[in-house]
Amino acid sequence: MSARIALPAISAAALLLAGCGATIDGKPQAAPGAQVSTTSKPPSNTTSAKPSGKPGATTTRPDKGGDTDFQASIGDCVKLGGTSDDATIAKATCGSQSSNYKVIGKAKTNAQCPTDADQAYYETLAGVETGAICLDIDWVVNDCLDLGGDDPKRIPCTSTTATEGVKVLSIIKGTTDVEDCSSGDKGYIYDERQFVVCVKVL
Repeated sequence: MSARIALPAISAAALLLAGCGATIDGKPQAAPGAQVSTTSKPPSNTTSAKPSGKPGATTTRPDKGGDTDFQASIGDCVKLGGTSDDATIAKATCGSQSSNYKVIGKAKTNAQCPTDADQAYYETLAGVETGAICLDIDWVVNDCLDLGGDDPKRIPCTSTTATEGVKVLSIIKGTTDVEDCSSGDKGYIYDERQFVVCVKVL
Protein backbone atom coordinates (compact mmCIF):
# COMPACT_ATOMS: atom_id res chain seq x y z
CA MET A 1 0.00 0.00 0.00
CA SER A 2 1.35 3.39 -0.98
CA ALA A 3 0.00 6.72 0.27
CA ARG A 4 0.30 9.97 -1.65
CA ILE A 5 -0.78 13.57 -1.61
CA ALA A 6 -1.67 15.31 -4.82
CA LEU A 7 -0.02 18.69 -5.31
CA PRO A 8 -2.41 21.50 -4.32
CA ALA A 9 -2.98 24.13 -6.96
CA ILE A 10 -2.27 26.82 -4.41
CA SER A 11 1.00 25.39 -3.16
CA ALA A 12 4.23 24.58 -4.92
CA ALA A 13 5.16 21.64 -2.69
CA ALA A 14 4.09 18.05 -3.11
CA LEU A 15 3.98 15.71 -0.13
CA LEU A 16 4.47 11.98 -0.05
CA LEU A 17 2.78 10.19 2.84
CA ALA A 18 3.82 6.90 4.35
CA GLY A 19 0.99 4.38 4.38
CA CYS A 20 0.37 1.79 7.05
CA GLY A 21 2.91 -0.99 6.84
CA ALA A 22 3.63 -0.91 3.11
CA THR A 23 6.39 0.29 0.83
CA ILE A 24 6.04 3.84 -0.44
CA ASP A 25 6.62 4.14 -4.14
CA GLY A 26 4.23 6.81 -5.31
CA LYS A 27 4.73 10.04 -7.14
CA PRO A 28 2.82 13.19 -6.20
CA GLN A 29 0.25 14.22 -8.77
CA ALA A 30 -1.10 17.69 -9.45
CA ALA A 31 -4.58 18.37 -8.14
CA PRO A 32 -6.95 20.95 -9.52
CA GLY A 33 -7.63 23.90 -7.28
CA ALA A 34 -9.32 27.16 -6.59
CA GLN A 35 -8.75 30.38 -8.40
CA VAL A 36 -7.95 33.67 -6.76
CA SER A 37 -8.99 37.08 -7.94
CA THR A 38 -9.49 40.56 -6.57
CA THR A 39 -12.50 42.78 -7.04
CA SER A 40 -10.38 45.11 -9.14
CA LYS A 41 -10.04 42.44 -11.85
CA PRO A 42 -12.72 40.51 -13.70
CA PRO A 43 -13.09 36.88 -12.62
CA SER A 44 -11.84 35.79 -16.04
CA ASN A 45 -8.41 37.11 -15.05
CA THR A 46 -8.11 34.69 -12.16
CA THR A 47 -4.88 32.92 -11.35
CA SER A 48 -4.05 29.77 -9.45
CA ALA A 49 -4.63 30.31 -5.78
CA LYS A 50 -2.74 29.27 -2.72
CA PRO A 51 -4.28 26.85 -0.23
CA SER A 52 -7.96 27.07 -0.05
CA GLY A 53 -10.52 25.18 1.81
CA LYS A 54 -14.11 25.88 2.42
CA PRO A 55 -17.54 24.61 2.98
CA GLY A 56 -19.78 25.16 0.04
CA ALA A 57 -22.76 24.15 -1.98
CA THR A 58 -21.52 21.00 -3.60
CA THR A 59 -22.94 19.87 -6.90
CA THR A 60 -21.29 16.44 -6.71
CA ARG A 61 -21.89 13.45 -4.47
CA PRO A 62 -19.24 13.88 -1.74
CA ASP A 63 -18.67 10.16 -1.04
CA LYS A 64 -17.76 8.30 -4.24
CA GLY A 65 -16.25 5.28 -2.52
CA GLY A 66 -12.63 4.27 -2.33
CA ASP A 67 -10.61 2.89 0.57
CA THR A 68 -7.67 4.43 2.44
CA ASP A 69 -5.71 3.30 5.49
CA PHE A 70 -5.99 6.83 6.89
CA GLN A 71 -9.57 7.04 8.12
CA ALA A 72 -11.46 10.33 8.02
CA SER A 73 -15.09 11.23 7.46
CA ILE A 74 -16.47 14.03 5.33
CA GLY A 75 -16.47 17.14 7.52
CA ASP A 76 -13.43 16.03 9.56
CA CYS A 77 -10.35 18.22 9.60
CA VAL A 78 -6.70 17.21 9.35
CA LYS A 79 -3.23 18.59 9.80
CA LEU A 80 -1.23 17.92 6.66
CA GLY A 81 2.49 18.66 6.69
CA GLY A 82 6.00 17.39 6.30
CA THR A 83 8.05 17.23 3.12
CA SER A 84 7.90 15.28 -0.11
CA ASP A 85 10.12 12.64 1.52
CA ASP A 86 8.62 12.69 5.02
CA ALA A 87 5.00 13.84 4.98
CA THR A 88 2.57 13.67 7.90
CA ILE A 89 -1.22 13.60 8.20
CA ALA A 90 -3.31 13.46 11.36
CA LYS A 91 -6.81 14.28 12.46
CA ALA A 92 -7.29 17.75 13.95
CA THR A 93 -10.17 19.70 15.46
CA CYS A 94 -11.70 21.95 12.81
CA GLY A 95 -10.78 25.60 13.34
CA SER A 96 -7.99 24.71 15.77
CA GLN A 97 -4.41 25.95 15.48
CA SER A 98 -3.30 22.60 14.09
CA SER A 99 -6.06 22.15 11.49
CA ASN A 100 -5.21 23.21 7.94
CA TYR A 101 -7.52 21.12 5.69
CA LYS A 102 -11.11 19.86 5.83
CA VAL A 103 -12.36 16.62 4.24
CA ILE A 104 -14.90 17.62 1.57
CA GLY A 105 -15.21 14.31 -0.29
CA LYS A 106 -14.00 10.76 -0.79
CA ALA A 107 -13.38 8.96 -4.06
CA LYS A 108 -11.81 5.89 -5.64
CA THR A 109 -9.17 8.10 -7.31
CA ASN A 110 -7.94 11.64 -6.72
CA ALA A 111 -9.11 12.56 -10.24
CA GLN A 112 -12.68 12.06 -9.00
CA CYS A 113 -12.32 14.80 -6.37
CA PRO A 114 -14.08 18.08 -7.19
CA THR A 115 -12.04 19.96 -9.78
CA ASP A 116 -11.80 22.93 -7.41
CA ALA A 117 -10.59 20.95 -4.36
CA ASP A 118 -7.42 22.38 -2.82
CA GLN A 119 -5.70 19.10 -2.08
CA ALA A 120 -6.13 15.33 -2.40
CA TYR A 121 -4.64 12.59 -0.24
CA TYR A 122 -4.71 9.20 -1.95
CA GLU A 123 -3.32 5.71 -1.58
CA THR A 124 -2.26 3.09 -4.12
CA LEU A 125 -1.77 -0.66 -4.10
CA ALA A 126 0.48 -2.15 -6.81
CA GLY A 127 0.35 1.18 -8.64
CA VAL A 128 -3.47 1.35 -8.66
CA GLU A 129 -5.30 3.98 -6.62
CA THR A 130 -7.51 2.43 -3.96
CA GLY A 131 -8.98 5.58 -2.49
CA ALA A 132 -8.69 9.33 -2.17
CA ILE A 133 -9.65 11.92 0.41
CA CYS A 134 -10.56 15.29 -1.13
CA LEU A 135 -9.53 18.32 0.90
CA ASP A 136 -10.17 22.06 1.09
CA ILE A 137 -8.41 24.56 3.31
CA ASP A 138 -10.09 24.74 6.71
CA TRP A 139 -11.39 28.30 6.20
CA VAL A 140 -12.95 29.89 9.30
CA VAL A 141 -14.51 33.36 9.13
CA ASN A 142 -12.47 35.93 11.14
CA ASP A 143 -9.45 33.59 11.34
CA CYS A 144 -6.14 34.47 9.72
CA LEU A 145 -3.95 32.14 7.66
CA ASP A 146 -0.55 32.22 6.03
CA LEU A 147 -0.99 30.75 2.55
CA GLY A 148 2.62 31.30 1.50
CA GLY A 149 4.14 28.02 2.65
CA ASP A 150 3.82 24.42 1.53
CA ASP A 151 0.55 24.15 3.47
CA PRO A 152 -1.74 26.78 5.00
CA LYS A 153 -1.27 27.55 8.67
CA ARG A 154 -3.20 29.62 11.18
CA ILE A 155 -1.52 32.80 12.35
CA PRO A 156 -2.44 35.69 14.65
CA CYS A 157 -4.27 38.39 12.69
CA THR A 158 -1.65 40.83 13.99
CA SER A 159 1.20 38.89 12.38
CA THR A 160 3.71 40.94 10.40
CA THR A 161 5.88 37.99 9.36
CA ALA A 162 3.42 36.03 7.19
CA THR A 163 4.52 35.36 3.61
CA GLU A 164 0.95 35.51 2.29
CA GLY A 165 -1.22 36.43 5.26
CA VAL A 166 -4.98 36.72 4.81
CA LYS A 167 -7.99 37.23 7.07
CA VAL A 168 -11.14 35.32 6.13
CA LEU A 169 -14.00 37.82 5.89
CA SER A 170 -16.84 35.71 4.53
CA ILE A 171 -17.80 32.61 2.56
CA ILE A 172 -20.44 33.35 -0.05
CA LYS A 173 -22.33 30.37 -1.48
CA GLY A 174 -24.08 30.21 -4.82
CA THR A 175 -21.63 32.41 -6.73
CA THR A 176 -18.37 32.33 -8.64
CA ASP A 177 -18.13 36.12 -8.88
CA VAL A 178 -15.46 37.73 -6.73
CA GLU A 179 -17.35 41.00 -7.20
CA ASP A 180 -19.75 39.65 -4.57
CA CYS A 181 -16.99 40.26 -2.01
CA SER A 182 -16.74 43.78 -0.58
CA SER A 183 -14.84 46.33 -2.64
CA GLY A 184 -11.11 45.73 -2.52
CA ASP A 185 -11.36 42.25 -1.01
CA LYS A 186 -9.55 39.29 -2.53
CA GLY A 187 -11.58 36.20 -3.34
CA TYR A 188 -10.79 32.51 -3.70
CA ILE A 189 -13.22 31.15 -6.30
CA TYR A 190 -14.53 27.58 -6.21
CA ASP A 191 -16.23 27.33 -9.56
CA GLU A 192 -17.45 23.71 -9.53
CA ARG A 193 -19.12 24.00 -6.14
CA GLN A 194 -20.00 27.66 -6.67
CA PHE A 195 -18.77 29.60 -3.70
CA VAL A 196 -16.22 32.32 -3.01
CA VAL A 197 -14.05 32.78 0.07
CA CYS A 198 -13.53 36.52 0.60
CA VAL A 199 -10.31 37.53 2.34
CA LYS A 200 -8.40 40.64 3.28
CA VAL A 201 -4.66 40.61 2.65
CA LEU A 202 -2.70 41.26 5.87
